[in-house]
Amino acid sequence: MTDSWARARQILAAAGLAPDALTRLTPLTGGTYNTVEELRLTGGGRYVLKVAPDAEGLRHERRLLVNEAEFAAGAARAGVPAPRVLVPGDRLLMTALPGTPWDDGTLTDAERRLLRAELGRLVARLHQVTGPGFGYPSGALGPLAPDWRTAFTTMLDAVLADARDHRPWLPRPVDAIAATLATGYDALDAVTVPRLVHFDLWPGNILVDRSTGTPRVGGLVDGERMFWGDPLADFVSLALLGDLRGDDAFLVGYREAGGRAAFDAPERLRLALYRGYLYLIMLTEVVPRRADAAHLDWVRRAVAPHLVAALDEIDALSPVS
Repeated sequence: MTDSWARARQILAAAGLAPDALTRLTPLTGGTYNTVEELRLTGGGRYVLKVAPDAEGLRHERRLLVNEAEFAAGAARAGVPAPRVLVPGDRLLMTALPGTPWDDGTLTDAERRLLRAELGRLVARLHQVTGPGFGYPSGALGPLAPDWRTAFTTMLDAVLADARDHRPWLPRPVDAIAATLATGYDALDAVTVPRLVHFDLWPGNILVDRSTGTPRVGGLVDGERMFWGDPLADFVSLALLGDLRGDDAFLVGYREAGGRAAFDAPERLRLALYRGYLYLIMLTEVVPRRADAAHLDWVRRAVAPHLVAALDEIDALSPVS
C-alpha cells in the first residue's frame, strides 16, 4: 500500500466513510499548487482529496485550503454547484462533481453561448454572498480588513514583496510597477460590501456536464484563491488574458441574475488593478514553483504584455496620473 493510499484511507475514515471501500486513486492534473487526487469507492462514490504542499509558495498561498472550504460554504449558500467539504484542513476531502473541464473545442457556438449565459447567472449568485470582512479567509496576510482598500493594497504589497524576494523576470522594475498601481488606489474606496470572489474561474475550473444530453455547468471548482472583496475582480479570470466586455452571453446572464457591470471609468480602473494583481502573481510564481523553460517563455510572451497593458490603463485612468 503506497503512502497516498494510506493517506486517502485515513481521510475517508475521518469522514465516516469505509476506508476499505477505496478501489481507485487517480492523481488529477491541471492544478498548479496542491496535490489533487480522485478517490473512487465501491458502489460508485467519488470524492476529491486535496493536500497542501510542503514547499514554500507566495505569501498569500499559506493555508489556501481554508479559502477553498470558505468558497464551498458560500457557494452552498448561493445555490451554486460546487464541491461539498467533508473534512476540512490541510487534507481537504470534498465531494466530486459531474462533468469535465470546459473545452471550447468540443462545443458548438450555440452550446457555448448557453453555457456562458448560465455561468453568468451562477457567478451573479455567488456575488450576492457577503462576508464578515475583506481579504483572504485563510489569514495568510493577516485578519480580514474593515475596508477593501486596506485588504487589496495588503494583497498587492504581499505579491510585490514576493517579487522582490524571488526576483522573477518582469517587464518593468518592481518599484515602477508598485508606483503605478498606487496611483489607482483611490478607486478602491467605492467598494463597501465584501462579496464572495472566486478569482480563478478560468475554463479549467468550470466543469461542463453532458450527462443529460444538453451541456450544463456541472460545477465551479478549485476555490482556493477565493477572497471577500470586489466582485468585479472575478472578471479577470473569467476572461483570462482577454476582455470580458466582449462576452455578451455571459454579461446577459450575469445581469439577468442581478449582477452589476457598468464598465465606466472607475470600474475600468479597478479592473485594471485586479488584472495587474493576477498577472503579477503569474509572473512571480514561476520562481518558487521552478517552472520549466517552456512555461517561462510562455509567461514572458503571453502574460507580460497584459501586465503592461493593465499598468498603462491605470496610468490613463487614474486622476493622479
